[in-house]
Amino acid sequence: MSNELLFLIGFLIFIVAILVLDLGIFTKKKASVSLKQAGLMSVFMVLLALGFYILLTYYGHLIHGIDSMERLQEIVKRHHHPIKIVPGNLEYSIMLYDKNLGLEFLTGYVVEYALSVDNIFVMLLIFSGFGVAPSNYHRVLFWGIFGAIAMRFIFIFIGAALIQKFDWIMYIFGAFLVYTGIKMFIERNKHEKIDPQHHPVVKFAQKHFKVHNQFVGNHFFTVVDGVKKMTPLFLVLIIIELTDLIFAVDSIPAIFSVTKDPYIVFFSNIFAIIGLRSMFFLLAGIVNKFRFLKVGLAALLAFIGLKMIFHHYLDDIGFGTSHSLIVIISILVISIGASLLFPAKKPQHI
Repeated sequence: MSNELLFLIGFLIFIVAILVLDLGIFTKKKASVSLKQAGLMSVFMVLLALGFYILLTYYGHLIHGIDSMERLQEIVKRHHHPIKIVPGNLEYSIMLYDKNLGLEFLTGYVVEYALSVDNIFVMLLIFSGFGVAPSNYHRVLFWGIFGAIAMRFIFIFIGAALIQKFDWIMYIFGAFLVYTGIKMFIERNKHEKIDPQHHPVVKFAQKHFKVHNQFVGNHFFTVVDGVKKMTPLFLVLIIIELTDLIFAVDSIPAIFSVTKDPYIVFFSNIFAIIGLRSMFFLLAGIVNKFRFLKVGLAALLAFIGLKMIFHHYLDDIGFGTSHSLIVIISILVISIGASLLFPAKKPQHI
């Protein structure tokens, strides 16, 4: 069994354990998640990600079983890592590789975590539109995470295989992200609404499956007159999964701009996803106060898209992972800071 497969299996077992811990300890069953619980869980998830960053910074070479100069050169070339190997000095070259790998993970994590905030806007619309009780938010988000992990795994490794075979796909991804960033900026003030009765998922489910017309506590299915039926809560779960699928189309190419190593893309993606549930409860009540956040996210997507389009030129001038991280964090800090310094004016009632 290869090092990559062993590391991946161990990582997935670790993630499942964290999610079980989340379900069993940090959230009481059938109770709403408090701001304190969400804050503690958010800090815990961020610390886990930082711990993983430190692990990669010192032992990242173990993922691909790098134990020789030839193996190191092969991996650096395959995944286009922006480091210069020092001939004859394997130990120092591995140190450079590990340091860069840790930065790639951290940068990808920050990108995915930031883009997840936009996902929170949509989730709030879905929950409010369908009239989901706050006490059921956790159940939907928890099981939604499992589906998101499976989808991201498939997307990422297929995407990595395509990029390795067809390098020009990077330009398509880049152009798409620039377009998405411009579109997000133009539509930043657009107020979307969810119409449960005419939602495509609801109409499809009602046509092909048996659907109950009302919520039954926190159950996804119920039995009525001996017939098993979906509840509206299960339909909300499906819509949340489809929403994540749509967001993955933006976020996964964005992380490929940071690293071509599918394992690092997957690890950074998953750490951000498992932190999304706690971040949802932490930001749900205040996310609308960040009036310039969508502008920042639009700029972030445009920057990442341009970086993918001009990646050869940027490599030539020495624009590395650390520079990308600085630009990304600066965009986020400026957009959040501007939102706090210049809050939206409250309408005056005459």
